[in-house]
Amino acid sequence: MFKQQEVGVIGMGIMGQNLALNIENKGYRVSIYNRSPDKTNIIIKNNPTKNLIPYFSIEQFIFSLKKPRVIFLMITAGVHVDHIIQVLSNYLEIGDILIDGGNSFYQDTVRRDLYLSEKKINFIGLGISGGEEGALKGPSLMPGGSQDAFKIVESLLKKIAARFNDNEICMEYIGPNGSGHYVKMMHNGMEYGDMQIISEIYFFLKMVLHLTAKQLGKIFSDWNMGELSSYLIEITSHILMKSDNNQYCVLDYILDVADNKGTGLWSSKDALDLGVPSTMITESVFARYLSTLKNQRIQASKVFSNVFEGKVNFDLENIDIFVEKARKALYLSKIILYAQGFYQLKISSMTYHWNLNYQKIAKIFRAGCIIRSNFLQEIINIYSKTPKIENLLLDSYCVNIINNYQQDLRDIVTIGIDHGIPMPALSAAISYYDGFRSLMLPANLIQAQRDCFGSHTYKRIDKSGVFHTRWLSK
Repeated sequence: MFKQQEVGVIGMGIMGQNLALNIENKGYRVSIYNRSPDKTNIIIKNNPTKNLIPYFSIEQFIFSLKKPRVIFLMITAGVHVDHIIQVLSNYLEIGDILIDGGNSFYQDTVRRDLYLSEKKINFIGLGISGGEEGALKGPSLMPGGSQDAFKIVESLLKKIAARFNDNEICMEYIGPNGSGHYVKMMHNGMEYGDMQIISEIYFFLKMVLHLTAKQLGKIFSDWNMGELSSYLIEITSHILMKSDNNQYCVLDYILDVADNKGTGLWSSKDALDLGVPSTMITESVFARYLSTLKNQRIQASKVFSNVFEGKVNFDLENIDIFVEKARKALYLSKIILYAQGFYQLKISSMTYHWNLNYQKIAKIFRAGCIIRSNFLQEIINIYSKTPKIENLLLDSYCVNIINNYQQDLRDIVTIGIDHGIPMPALSAAISYYDGFRSLMLPANLIQAQRDCFGSHTYKRIDKSGVFHTRWLSK
């Protein structure tokens, strides 16, 4: 008798095949399909004892699955997802569940959810973080969509998700339609910011203090033992320590051009749409764009003078002082970055009617994902005692860190700028903080200018109402 499988996975790229293996390792029989059969055959050849059953046509793949069918789409985001959904919808039946596990734009997920709901086919936009290792060993999962559909696949998602301290599952139902992919988008946006501030601190220590890669690796390794402890700090220490066969630091030979897949851009664009000042994510995206102008930068380096050509001498005591300042500057910048990110989550939740639970979101980020860090526990503590806090920076823990570390951030940014070191994200952090804490900003002049050239009116601080002045009349 033909035995049907419990789960199907479409897309056998590294994420798709690793997720399929993860699901199979949890006791499920898995149907797999890939557009090019060669890749499917290689996977089967490399995993002969696994319950991975290959299919080479969509129709055979669909009918190999038990009802209600549960199908993961692990393909490139964009038009490819729309195409496969169109094809699958010819075969799927009422109650079947499609799970998009790619980095899809949340508005596309909202649209696809609406389209499939009209056909009574369930759709879940599943944010997955953790890279290829996470997909295999347990990622952080952010499902958004129909709650009824989620309940059907909840047990499966719990089994394949990462675990924090071996017992807390890093998977929570996020909310309706595109909310899961939105949270994943913001995870990636904060990831962009995290990586940028780490790279700026690395560059400062390298270019200003003239520390070697091994010295820097030891510093980052030490930092990973304290409040900066995180996956990104940990891998940075390993990267700095890595040598090639000639004992040269591999990092020193990597082209200084950073690619991106668009999720940081989406975070920034949505911040602009929502009117949210997520300045650090946006500066991090722009920093990557600037890095791609390599040929222009080469030309500019030949015609513009360097601020400090000579080596700046620091004695050992001063180096230790500045390394500690750099540590504090990095941690404070991280706090400001995450305050911006979670504020954007808050405004998006209100705008899109998602009712997001920020404490649970912070919890699922603690294992399996790229931005896992000790600081997330502080965020959890904040939302535990003050669930409706307007901004994380207003919590007593953050206030204490800010008051004690803000001068260190100013010093590092000032010294870096004096030495001609680009520090877009660190500069954005201190600028945001200064704007956030200011009772008065120069926005009054901007509003007066708008009223002058466009009659946009203004409000006054001494009386209620809306006013207009004929500024250029005598």
